[in-house]
Amino acid sequence: MPADFIIAPDLGNSRLTRAVDGFDHTGAKVPLNVVEERPLTIYLNSQEIVTAMTIGDYPEYLALGFLRNQGMLPDDVVVTSVDFDEEVETVVVRTNQTTTYEKKLKKKTRTSGCAVGTVFGDMMEGLEGVNLPAADVKTSWLYSLAHKINTVPSLYLDAGAIHGTVLCHQDRPLVYMEDVGRHNAVDKVAGWMLSEHTAAADKILYTTGRLTSEMVIKTAMMGIPVLVSRSGFTAWGVEIARQVGLTLIGRMRGQRFICLSGEERLIRDADISAVRQEPKAAGRKGAAK
Repeated sequence: MPADFIIAPDLGNSRLTRAVDGFDHTGAKVPLNVVEERPLTIYLNSQEIVTAMTIGDYPEYLALGFLRNQGMLPDDVVVTSVDFDEEVETVVVRTNQTTTYEKKLKKKTRTSGCAVGTVFGDMMEGLEGVNLPAADVKTSWLYSLAHKINTVPSLYLDAGAIHGTVLCHQDRPLVYMEDVGRHNAVDKVAGWMLSEHTAAADKILYTTGRLTSEMVIKTAMMGIPVLVSRSGFTAWGVEIARQVGLTLIGRMRGQRFICLSGEERLIRDADISAVRQEPKAAGRKGAAK
């Protein structure tokens, strides 16, 4: 595992990919690793909440993070156990009291399609009164993080068709989670933070996915004040980021990035001429996202 990371992508986990043979445009046979997808059903006590398509690693973190980011685990609710049954691909999260969500939710299914992640109205309600800490961000941290994250061995580089989310502190990447949906990846990070009682006010969240409204909401619900991405923005994502005081930085590639929220918190201390340009292919061996 890379020295900076507490959790990094595990390319040695054979359950996450499958080797298949294909044929390229010339008719030549090409071996390729493709990412696995598995259904994971999440229960809150006795209520089935959702079935998510996921690569199958860290199911307990995914379940905890999903419930927390959807506002289903309020601060006054204590998680008493998290149990994963590999045979039936189910996680049961038990709490010390019944929550209101168990009575009003019906079964919903999240697919791996990036545009159709499940969004409950309670997420928006949960943003009421959220005002994130005004954390300064050094551009030298951002460039250092981008280089470390984009060059560490990962499923993203090996197989493609996957998103990564990384919890960072200043210029150090801490926890790197991957999944077929960017929402799953960020939920795994949220679950790890909840399990480890990790503070959020001094953290940065880096993602390979688009900065949509749901990604912004999840980051705000986690209490993280800075969200950074290689990809672009949606208008609603920007609007919500400005509403809650989230520093939002996108299109970060090589020397370039764009900040659409929280620009006043950026400390431009980096010598841009010394920043490495990003290779166009970036080592990708698999299919494009």
